[in-house]
Order: sequence, then C-alpha cells, then structure tokens
Amino acid sequence: MRVWAGALRAAAAPGPLTGSFRERFDFGGRDVASWFPGHMAKGLRQMRASLRRADCLIEVHDARIPLSGRNPMLQEALGIRPHVLVLNKMDLADPRRQPTVLERLKQQGCSHVVFTDCQRDGNVKKIVPLVAKLVGDSPRYHRAESTEYNILVIGVPNVGKSSLINSLRRLHLKKGKATAVGGEPGVTKAVLTKIQVCEKPLMYLVDTPGVLPPRLGDLETGMKLALCGAIRDHLVGEDIMADYLLYTLNKQQQFRYVRHYGLTEACDDIQAVLRRVALAQGRTQRVKVLTGTGDVNMTMLNYPAAAYEFLRDFRAGRLGRVTLD
Repeated sequence: MRVWAGALRAAAAPGPLTGSFRERFDFGGRDVASWFPGHMAKGLRQMRASLRRADCLIEVHDARIPLSGRNPMLQEALGIRPHVLVLNKMDLADPRRQPTVLERLKQQGCSHVVFTDCQRDGNVKKIVPLVAKLVGDSPRYHRAESTEYNILVIGVPNVGKSSLINSLRRLHLKKGKATAVGGEPGVTKAVLTKIQVCEKPLMYLVDTPGVLPPRLGDLETGMKLALCGAIRDHLVGEDIMADYLLYTLNKQQQFRYVRHYGLTEACDDIQAVLRRVALAQGRTQRVKVLTGTGDVNMTMLNYPAAAYEFLRDFRAGRLGRVTLD
C-alpha cells in the first residue's frame, strides 16, 4: 500500500510559499515502469498486418501533449501511406500554443494536422474530405481496383480513438456509437472489425488498441502521458503525479488552481495544495490512533483522495486549458 508521507500530519502542513518556484522537478530516482500488457503486444502484431490493407493512417494523439509520447513504432509503421495526425481534446489544451505546435510538427514531417474536440464534432468534419483527397492523390498499389477506402486509426491509449470514430459516424451516417469508450487506458482490447463511417466516399475505419513503446526512457514524457491518462495512475503514483502537475502549472504560470481551491496565492508545496483540496472537497478519513489510554478514532484529511481530485480536475479542464509540451 502506498502511504502518503503527510497523511497523518494534516494540522502541520505548511502554507503557501511566496518565493520562486522550482526550476527542475526531482523525480527522486524513480523510473516509469514498462507498460506493455499482452493484449497490446498482440494488438501491435495485428495492426501491422492491417497496415497492408490500409489506404491511409489516422494517428490520434492528445492535444495537451502534441510532441510527447507519440509511439516511435507507429511512426515507423507509417511508411509511404498518407498520414493525418488528429490532436484530440483540443478543448483541454492551450489554444495559444497551436501555431508553435504546428510549426514543430511540420519540422517533424507532419503536414496534415487536425485539432479536434470529439464532444462537439467541430473540426471532426474536416477529416473525411482531407482523407479522401490524400488517398485520391496517392498511389494505392494492390488496392487500386477497390472503390472503398480503408483507414487505420492508431495512437497511444486513452487519446480518444473510439470517440473519434463515433463522432465521424454521427456526422456522416447519423448513427450512434460503434465502439466502447472509456476514460481508462486500454479499453479497446483487440483490433476491431471494420466500421463504416461514410457513404460517399465509402469509407471504413478500423479502431485499434492504443500501443505504447515497451519502455519509456524519458521520465518527463512518461509523467506527461500519465497526467493525460495514457498510463494507469497507480503504476506511476498519484502522489508524484500531483506534485509534477503542480510544478508544471506554476512553471507555465497557469494559476487557475489558486482560485479554484480558494488558496490565497500560488503555491509550490504540494502538501499545502492538497490540504486545501481535501478541505474544499471534504476528503477525510477515519483513522484509529493508539494512545496510552486506549484507541481513539480521529478524522484526518485524506491526502491520496485529494491528489486524485487534483488530477481529475486537471483532466476535466477545471484548472484551465493547459498544454504540457
């Protein structure tokens, strides 16, 4: 069981700091564990087989981490096929960073980028015409005689691949959900069958399990992926994730958390912030304390629950629109 260092020192938690913020984050010698379950290895093999039948690849990634965590194996698999990078959850990312992000991606060879918010279907309508044009302008080799377009959807876990497919179906076929959607990484467990998303042109999409590299060599990349839900929280630790989130918000001068939790000023002490979160959200726990006169039940602030709330508020956009890269 993970024990929060200050869980029993609620009353002594220090207040907000008025000095400068941390310039570097101390990971304390941690290493982001490899996260490559068996169903993902199988999914990667099937995905490579599906590539032979694909006319175009739609890579879906989280707009909050547009440069981090894009799977190198996926990029190697792109080959000569047309490629569209969809940066989903744009409603949670900082719109002021879009021009810089687009320029960086262009330097990396990504010239077809679409920002989307699958909850509102806005820019999603740009995808089918763009894919149709790219496929029409490229050689199809072994599929030249086929009138249907087969599009492979790829990406790391929990970036909204299934939500994108469902959004396309709503827009072009006026139909509902075709794939299960969840907020936990790895909901899509096996490569699914083809899903029609458009009539003219006749277009099918194949949803795939999200696939991460077998090992994340860079701690910052791993932490950003974890904050966006691409790695399960318990594998990294909600405590260090909450601290890294606070470090990032302060570094980017994103101080909406101050008002959201009723703090007096920006703070670089995660214990002080979580103490305020616990008080604001009523996150307490009953703890039995052994004393010389017997057991005493006391109500303590629940710091792990507060860390979870802090992460959840960030993921829901309640702490502002933040781009982590």
